[in-house]
Amino acid sequence: MLDALAKRYSTLPSKLLCDADSFDLMVFDVAVTYEKMLHDKQNKKVDPAMYDQQELENIMTRVKNR
Repeated sequence: MLDALAKRYSTLPSKLLCDADSFDLMVFDVAVTYEKMLHDKQNKKVDPAMYDQQELENIMTRVKNR
């Protein structure tokens, strides 16, 4: 993961080790996942269960009730 992150940011892995934090890892994960989703969508390979309406509603209800 460190190598892929370094390639994305066009920097050396050693520089990432000194300066990166968990937020950088989260942004990297979200960006790669989103790119994969777009690629899969373009190739008609989107998982229909990825957007299960009932599950999303349950998550939203749990968050609102906190």
